[in-house]
Amino acid sequence: MIKSLIFDFDGLILDTETPELEAWQAVYREHAHELSVHTWGQIVGGAGASSFTPTSHLEQLTGKKLDHAALHARVSTNSLDIIQRSAPRPGVETILRAAKHRGLKLAVASSSPHHWVDGHLNRLKFHAYFDAILCAEDVTRTKPHPDLFLAALKAVGAQPGEAIVFEDSPNGILAAKRAGIFAVAVPNPLTAQLKIEGEDLRLHSLADITLEELIFRAENR
Repeated sequence: MIKSLIFDFDGLILDTETPELEAWQAVYREHAHELSVHTWGQIVGGAGASSFTPTSHLEQLTGKKLDHAALHARVSTNSLDIIQRSAPRPGVETILRAAKHRGLKLAVASSSPHHWVDGHLNRLKFHAYFDAILCAEDVTRTKPHPDLFLAALKAVGAQPGEAIVFEDSPNGILAAKRAGIFAVAVPNPLTAQLKIEGEDLRLHSLADITLEELIFRAENR
């Protein structure tokens, strides 16, 4: 019996990933190089399996010493301007409302820090939907390791077979399956270009399915 829904944040509830990639791509082009989606995809959804950083990578490509702090600050400013004006992804609030009405426990499990996740959830007025919010500070290892999802299960008092995870990235789906949870892939425009494997169900958006059908699929896998 499904008792809980666990949501990724970046790229799943809010598409924060596309603006950040585009901001870094603009920086790379200024240095006469390209940053591919697949190179960036190593850290989308969690950096637990990769040491890639765009500033170090760009230094290797250019052979020049770069001001890491200045570049990160610039990208943050440029991408945040877009993100703060962005609406949640389609279907997210409908699923949240339906789940609350049904009495399900809801959690966020994100590889991002609390200040980022909590801040955006408050702006979207979604924070009150969730019974638990687990972020990078709450675990030793982020995705693709299963720690965040295992911590979320513990926080809401559910077993792996009693939950559904919603994810947009390869790292996130891998983490969910390592935790033994039914995993729904909902790629955004960026992560749709990456190789996502192992999901139990794939959707174009959360607007494409009802909560009742989701639960039926998970309970009858």
